[in-house]
Amino acid sequence: MNQSFYGLLLFIFLVVPPVATFMESIMVIHMHMQMPMLVIAGFLMARFFQKRFPGFFEKWNSNGVPGILLFVIIMVYWMLPRTMDEALTTQTVEVFKFISLPFLAGVSLRDSWKKLGGFGRNSTIISFTIMFLGLGWLYVWSPVQLCNNYLLIEQVTLGWAFLTTAIGLVVYLGYNFFIDPSAYE
Repeated sequence: MNQSFYGLLLFIFLVVPPVATFMESIMVIHMHMQMPMLVIAGFLMARFFQKRFPGFFEKWNSNGVPGILLFVIIMVYWMLPRTMDEALTTQTVEVFKFISLPFLAGVSLRDSWKKLGGFGRNSTIISFTIMFLGLGWLYVWSPVQLCNNYLLIEQVTLGWAFLTTAIGLVVYLGYNFFIDPSAYE
């Protein structure tokens, strides 16, 4: 079976109401599991769209920059505390989450990543590292509750998850900078 089928299965699994409700009930799972898994589902399904509409991707995203820009805009939007709240309280926003993350962010990421080259990929990772550090600081040290649907302790936990992810990205960037991965191929 091809990976597009697995992406579709993952997407269907994530959309099933009991699974979606459970994943959205815990803030860190909502942000650091459900949302990335939706992007991964789209990433896997992207092969289907790339094969079906090759001219569209070549014309629209020939160098990878428009696609990665769309990916970044969608991801930044979903990292906002208010957006997470609205996804739980407004059905149209939740539907937009289940459409935008896999089909706009995931497909764009797959189509853009190899086209960007090393500098573009590292720039994207550096941008997300800085953003994760900022969001981690915001969620951990904010004196007020940022999301109405989650407890303050869940907000702090999410902040530490952002900071931990940022540290992992720094380690990855350091590895790429100090050690040439192509030397081991």
